[in-house]
Amino acid sequence: MINLFKKKDAKAFVKKHAFLPGALALRIYTSRLIGANSDLVLHGGGNTSVKLMSKNILGEKKDVIFVKGSGMDLSTIGPDGFVGLNMEPLRRLRNVKDLADEVMQNQLRIHRIDASAPDPSVEALLHIFLPHTYIDHTHADSILILTNQKNGKRIVKEALGDKVPVISYILSGLPLAKAMINQYKKNPDIEAIVVMNHGIFTFADSAETSYKNMVAYVSKAETYIKEQTKSKLFYTPSGARISREKSPSAIQRAAQVIRGTCAHGQDKNTGKLRKFCIEIRDGRDLIEASLSKEAKEICRSGVLTPDHAIRTKNEMAYIPSMPADDAALKQLVHRVVHAYKKDYRQYVQSRKTTKNIDFESLDPYPRLFLVFGAGLIAIGFSRKDARIAADIGEHTIRAKRKALTFGEYKPISRSHVFDMEYWSLQQQKLKKSAILPLQGQIALVTGAAGAIGAGVAERLLAAGAVVVISDIDKKRLEIVYSILTEKYNKNLLECEIFDVTDFKSVQNGFNRICQKTGGIDIVVPNAGVAHVAKIEDMDPQKFDQVMAVNLKGTYTVIKAAIPVFRRQGTGGNIIVISSKNVFDPGAAFGAYSASKAGAHQISKIAALELAEMGVRVNMVNPDAVFGDDKIPSKLWGVVGPDRMKSRGLDPEGLQNYYQQRNLLKTRVLAEHVGNAVVFFASDLTPTTGAALPVDGGNPATFSR
Repeated sequence: MINLFKKKDAKAFVKKHAFLPGALALRIYTSRLIGANSDLVLHGGGNTSVKLMSKNILGEKKDVIFVKGSGMDLSTIGPDGFVGLNMEPLRRLRNVKDLADEVMQNQLRIHRIDASAPDPSVEALLHIFLPHTYIDHTHADSILILTNQKNGKRIVKEALGDKVPVISYILSGLPLAKAMINQYKKNPDIEAIVVMNHGIFTFADSAETSYKNMVAYVSKAETYIKEQTKSKLFYTPSGARISREKSPSAIQRAAQVIRGTCAHGQDKNTGKLRKFCIEIRDGRDLIEASLSKEAKEICRSGVLTPDHAIRTKNEMAYIPSMPADDAALKQLVHRVVHAYKKDYRQYVQSRKTTKNIDFESLDPYPRLFLVFGAGLIAIGFSRKDARIAADIGEHTIRAKRKALTFGEYKPISRSHVFDMEYWSLQQQKLKKSAILPLQGQIALVTGAAGAIGAGVAERLLAAGAVVVISDIDKKRLEIVYSILTEKYNKNLLECEIFDVTDFKSVQNGFNRICQKTGGIDIVVPNAGVAHVAKIEDMDPQKFDQVMAVNLKGTYTVIKAAIPVFRRQGTGGNIIVISSKNVFDPGAAFGAYSASKAGAHQISKIAALELAEMGVRVNMVNPDAVFGDDKIPSKLWGVVGPDRMKSRGLDPEGLQNYYQQRNLLKTRVLAEHVGNAVVFFASDLTPTTGAALPVDGGNPATFSR
């Protein structure tokens, strides 16, 4: 492990943050160095602190500690990620025999120097009791590898030396804080403390030294592991082999089936089926792990540290084969998930009985799946949750690989994991937010480089979906991506380039999408082109081009979506962006009107054929959507000049003309079309095969 501390960079960081006390600025600097290394901490794990003197509102100097806020990410932490606490009253808690969680939390809250600061780390008392100015704590992989061994204490002492005492696992809070200070009082010369199945704490009176000690001792652990595993096979080959070329297809199929199998219940807030987001990891070493004789043991042997349980649960699910037949794969995944749920419920019930308490159980679904010959699949209620689980899963598998190689892996007991998984102070790290209508769903919008496609994508993002925008025009698509990511988290948006007129290109595009997202729930065929010409003047090749994009393009996208919907088995929505021209065609606009009518008709056929799978197919018929300067309408780029010339209007005048033409005298916007798509995608009514006009009111398009 490399020591990243540079005096020049630290000095520049302190200067840049001159508005902060220098000690706190250094604390932030080294905290980010720790957070930048995923072998030390992952996603809100670990914590750091600094003690300093601070004046209160009366000008009195007080001992204050700034400790990391609960769940804050060290890699990006800033001043607002730390909580200032008055130490004097909190130090006295060393004399308290025990402390209920709620009481401890209240004590920490009422002694904040800023009432708006986040809740401090659950290990804040530990940081307060130890006398050192700087304290660092990580869940370093190499330390956890050593502590999760049958003779873990002896191994840690052998690897790290005499200046690092080892204590048994103790739940964070007052008990661990007391154990740590007692250990320090026995030998004030120690430089670190390792807590079994938990991690390592280093401390010093300078930020550089505390960080340097962290790097040094973790490096010692890494060197020890490397020496112990030298020339040894990481996995025992099972004899099974799946070629690397096939694995992406295999893992996509598995991901789609897993998404469908784990979708569950009627969400109490929305009344809808709750779906998971997927993250796929298929590195070579993960595939090797899935094929090894140790694969089942890797999945069953629990988390590296109980802190991970809130993100991944204690065990992974193992899919022991990869049937070529989708029906057989569904049956296998269903059996695995059913067995996992049964075991999880028994695990929770046994703790309820043992502790004689009652509480609301968390959902029983696994968060990590190791799939034979394919790799690792993680699920979460948001894409962020899935990615966090996947990161932890990757590190866990790689750590267990080493742990199993040089010793006898011995995880912490399930009872300790349960205590952490259901600990209210730990659950608070999972910030609960309102569930949006399309949260957990994956949407694809074709033709997204134009005004309507971009408007639809924006409304789907606002409704909580992960959105894939697609087009054949890469430059315009990049502009749309840039505009959307100014408002929405870029992790919720993906781009894909494919040609809707080429079915193979569409299939490959869907495969890439499923590799990134695990599946698709909402498909919006929107790609379209226009051509202005009377029939007698029309170039047949132009007619073919319009038909290929508007009609065939709708067909290819619907066709490519069907296998994904079938594997997931949770229904879905196809919302075709049709046109008012289906019902009210215009002269010199025959190719467009005919192609849209054909697309409308094939969509109705799809509604008939896909209903048995619970897939709804509906159409939205917009009119006169012009877009804006940032994302103009491609259609009106073609049609507009002819319309303006025939009516003697400028661009603004043309828009006003169409606004005054509709019954409501309103300007139709791309977001209105997007709202119609969200309505259908939200399953608010049992509707399929319907056409919804978004045109401000046009009698010629009234249903009849």
